[in-house]
Amino acid sequence: MKQFKELKRNFKKNVSALPTLKVSLLGDTATQFLAVAIKGEGIDRGYNIDLFEAEYNQVERQVLDPISDLYAHDAKYTVVFQSTHKLLEQYSLMPVSEWSTLADERINFIRTICENVVGKIIYYNYPEIEDTVFGSYANKVVSSFTFQVRKLNLELMSLAQQYSNLFICDIASIQNKFGRDFMFDSTVYVSTEMILSIDALPYVAFRTLDIICSIEGKFKKCLILDLDNTVWGGVVGDDGWENIQVGHSLGIGKAFSEFQQWVKKLKNRGIIVCVCSKNDEDKAKEPFVKNPEMVLKLDDISVFVANWDNKADNIRSIQSVLNISFDSMVFLDDNPFERNLVRENIPEISVPELPVDPGEYLEFLYTLNLFETASYSSADKDRTKQYQVEAQRASTSKKFTNESDFLKSLNMGSEVSGFTSFNTPRVAQLSQRSNQFNLRTIRYTEDQIIAIENDPNQKGFAFSLEDKFGDNGLIAVVILQNLSSIKNHSVYFRNITNHEQNLFIDSWFMSCRVLKRSMENFTLNTIVAWAKENGYKKIIGEYLPTQKNGMVAEHYTGLGFIKLKGSESSLFELDVETYLNRECFINVK
Repeated sequence: MKQFKELKRNFKKNVSALPTLKVSLLGDTATQFLAVAIKGEGIDRGYNIDLFEAEYNQVERQVLDPISDLYAHDAKYTVVFQSTHKLLEQYSLMPVSEWSTLADERINFIRTICENVVGKIIYYNYPEIEDTVFGSYANKVVSSFTFQVRKLNLELMSLAQQYSNLFICDIASIQNKFGRDFMFDSTVYVSTEMILSIDALPYVAFRTLDIICSIEGKFKKCLILDLDNTVWGGVVGDDGWENIQVGHSLGIGKAFSEFQQWVKKLKNRGIIVCVCSKNDEDKAKEPFVKNPEMVLKLDDISVFVANWDNKADNIRSIQSVLNISFDSMVFLDDNPFERNLVRENIPEISVPELPVDPGEYLEFLYTLNLFETASYSSADKDRTKQYQVEAQRASTSKKFTNESDFLKSLNMGSEVSGFTSFNTPRVAQLSQRSNQFNLRTIRYTEDQIIAIENDPNQKGFAFSLEDKFGDNGLIAVVILQNLSSIKNHSVYFRNITNHEQNLFIDSWFMSCRVLKRSMENFTLNTIVAWAKENGYKKIIGEYLPTQKNGMVAEHYTGLGFIKLKGSESSLFELDVETYLNRECFINVK
């Protein structure tokens, strides 16, 4: 959320090209800073707000006088802020016998606003003030201020159902989230008559523009979800559908289940829910079908895209099926690289910066109010099925974009090292957990990693990756072996000659979260450079298929290796002397 000073700074921007919206602002307290915040937030949303601000505490006069400045301005939107603080002052001055009429009197006046003011009315509801006159017993006393405020907010919701031009801006929810001390600063109020604190103003303006934008047709209608560590904890391709973190017992799985409940409610409301995941499709779908703890099911998903292409292109494919604008989409992904890739390639889409801790996802998303709407009907609930049918009809042609400029901008750097006492535990762990990008799927213990480092016939490489968004840590491992040192090599590699001049890739495994960043090319360039320095002529790679590593079946051919004919397994050969470095955007640290 922007600060007030940042919204004020927007006034320096050239807004001549922005469409103009006429807005009136009425308040029973000082609203000058609120006016600034609304206009500043309007600029952020792409509108030049032509705002009429009534004088302090002239709400009734402006509404009841047919020739007032309010009607002369003829605004499309009239924002009304009648504060709880002034309502309490009115209540305190009333005869005790009239306390129980407070809510009804205010509702009657709001009804008058709805029947007289032309255009849309945005009315702020009432954050509570606990005056402690009755304490908790106030809930049983109709004439208490607490009872009257709660009644007023309830009746206000009922009134909005009666008048189509009335929209409630729920600033009470802002106080519920941040507290009254955040919303109201008594020291500022006594000297300025300003009810809303400087810190609260951007949130109130944000919510106000949410309503305006939704009425203007700028609203979100589609939620696109990553899966691993977003919808569930863990990596389904590595951990399996039965071992992902999800469920209602204590632990982080509970956070993911509650996140799914929120998504399910959005789907039931009519929001289109889609999946965009870097995964094998069959693996990605397994939790939805097989895991009983999953709240979301495949029937909740309108378009399901899971492959190893870049996510910006996949979102374009989703958009082509849905035929909706990118600015009506929200993309949620735990990975900052993927978030920024999508932002760079599709700037119109909303990509929230999710917290690192999944337990904080929901509270963060609540504050964003991503799915404001100006209408709702029971027909909205059928939208998912409609788009599922449309997705079945549509052929999702892939439109690849050039990622080069984006990758260059990342300023990526990789630290290349052997196996050390520091990284040995992580190397062993990565070998145990890597299932998808793992050419031979050999598991190593820490002792075996130490032995490799001390073996003159073997060479281990550990690769880290860092970019402008952060440090990914150790993400790739390659273990090389002199071919002549492999037992029974004459049988195992019967089509290969000059074994002492050949280098065998015993293992190559990598974290899938860094795919499509040219790390594969960087790794191979590093291997070949070392092979040249140490007199090797050929590099031999092998792919041993498993149920989970199908994504790397073409890994070696894609890197320029030639498959050896007649080999007992999938063996590939690369000529070191003729090798030309492959393009990558990663520098050696």
